[in-house]
Amino acid sequence: MVIITSKYVKPLDVIDSLLADHRTFLKEYYSQSKFVCSGPQNPRVGGAIIANVGIDEAREIMKKDPFTIHGAAEYSFVEFTPGSYDERFACFVK
Repeated sequence: MVIITSKYVKPLDVIDSLLADHRTFLKEYYSQSKFVCSGPQNPRVGGAIIANVGIDEAREIMKKDPFTIHGAAEYSFVEFTPGSYDERFACFVK
């Protein structure tokens, strides 16, 4: 699994103008069961995604994000292997 965090590098008005396309992008990977959850950071300086993929695939996926394509966000990736988890999430643990 990978924790993907973003940092916005453009003003929020630019982020907001790309949000509908970004959400469409997210839905594509939810439909493939590759994203587990996502949302904005608080305060709204970026976002976070938990992905059920390896780090190389996560990096490739995020190249397709409208935020990346338009230079609006930069991403960081942390790969981890769940050792403990709530049983409700067992279907995500490989």
